[in-house]
Amino acid sequence: MDLKEILSPDCTRSAVSESSKKKILELISHLVAPKLAGVSKADIFESLLQRERLGSTGIGLGIAIPHGRLENAGHPVATLITLDHPVDFDSIDNQPVDLVFALLVPKDNPEVHLKTLSAVAARLNDKDCCRSLRSATSDADLHAIMISEPNTCSSS
Repeated sequence: MDLKEILSPDCTRSAVSESSKKKILELISHLVAPKLAGVSKADIFESLLQRERLGSTGIGLGIAIPHGRLENAGHPVATLITLDHPVDFDSIDNQPVDLVFALLVPKDNPEVHLKTLSAVAARLNDKDCCRSLRSATSDADLHAIMISEPNTCSSS
């Protein structure tokens, strides 16, 4: 799935000053809810929390990819957040997180969920891409970098 289809500029935030994993998940819920008719902020938050209970989505190197499946979601939606100060996310490498890409998908479409997660993980495995994302100075720059063509991770 093309990131342009699921990540909109209004779901992208640069230099956010949240201080905990819970606050970040609440922010994600707030950003995503208007994009999904019939899905509440509480439903989104609970889906993200349930996934975190299974194990942290902090994948290491300062990156987290919280994700969840939603019963009433009609389409996938993503958010991208950079944090002004890294936050403990119970990551596999015990390092705090400053780059958060969240994905919410319809419950009945696990294939899209897995393919999109795989594509995002590959993108965030690119050190140059992560460096560009972390140095973005605005929401618009952050969005432009993330949706740029693979191997060209920079803003226009």
